[in-house]
Amino acid sequence: MDNAATTKVTDSVLDAMLPYLRENYGNASAIYSLGQKSRAAIENSRIKIAEILKTKPSEIYFTSSGTESDNWVIKESLNPREKHHIISSRIEHPAILNSLKAVKRLGSDYSLISVDQEGFVNLDELSEKIRDNTKLISIMFANNEIGTIEPIEEISKIAGEKNILLHTDAVQAMGNIKFNLKDLNVDMLSISGHKLGAPKGIGILYIKEGTEISPFINGGEQERGMRASTENVASIVGIGRALEDAYANIDANIDYTRDLRDYTIEKLLNIDGIILNGPREKRLPGNINITLKDTKPQTMVQYLDMYDICVSSGSACAAGSINPSHVLRAIGRSEEDSLSMLRLSLNHNNTREECDYVVEKISQGMKKFKNR
Repeated sequence: MDNAATTKVTDSVLDAMLPYLRENYGNASAIYSLGQKSRAAIENSRIKIAEILKTKPSEIYFTSSGTESDNWVIKESLNPREKHHIISSRIEHPAILNSLKAVKRLGSDYSLISVDQEGFVNLDELSEKIRDNTKLISIMFANNEIGTIEPIEEISKIAGEKNILLHTDAVQAMGNIKFNLKDLNVDMLSISGHKLGAPKGIGILYIKEGTEISPFINGGEQERGMRASTENVASIVGIGRALEDAYANIDANIDYTRDLRDYTIEKLLNIDGIILNGPREKRLPGNINITLKDTKPQTMVQYLDMYDICVSSGSACAAGSINPSHVLRAIGRSEEDSLSMLRLSLNHNNTREECDYVVEKISQGMKKFKNR
């Protein structure tokens, strides 16, 4: 019930990876046949991903994570000799927000636009915030806490009219929203493998041809000189297979998961003291974010864990924090309510029986721990 935090490596992905962990383990930079098998595996995965996303293989770069991809965009798409301006939103992932703070220390500036009570960015404010030196707009495709799906195509039109680069963090969107890069029309897009059945430690950054961006890691000529370091061949193969599997059944999986989400939300809202955060419709198909009135979410997480139920009291990257959710604060929730968040994230492998069991245990927990 915490698939937004991570997913297990699927059998299909593991089977694809194993040969490159054992038999075909060569360094892809080597010219002998063992190394060239690794090189071929990398490029075949790149080609496969490009075909799925309807773009060019030369626009796909492999990274270690979605966080690295986000850092690369924010830190390397600006000319350090110029004082550029970036626009983002108040509900972005910490990978974006903390990268913005880093570039500000180097002399650039940024603005964070507000969102409404459901988490949708204010497009009028976005247009108003644009300056003559605005170089980049970075708005996440779908929010990792409350699941809001942002209007990226509309944002793309605003950015395009002003010749401003557009990046979107699609870490939560990939596999949960059907899209392709031809129609989406963004300049850069971040993906993380472990959110869709690939292993941890592998990500993707899409960079549209002609986009000015500097290398992120200096060293060898890996990733066409843009991201040095010996390639993680097995994981590159794994993320290619994970995307292939995700898109093979994406329509059916989205419909099933959305129905399961709505079924579970209805049952949860019948429990006294539970409030839904985020929109009812335009949200990720598996996302359920609720506030528990008069109950500490950390206590609920520990209680549910006793019954082998995994849920989150925040995003996985901030679950150890005792600060209120910056996302809930941005949509107008009180500090108390923002400290009382519980997130469930379903996928197509979950069942109604599992959801019924979770709702039952949450109901029991609300009665047991109220005002404690």
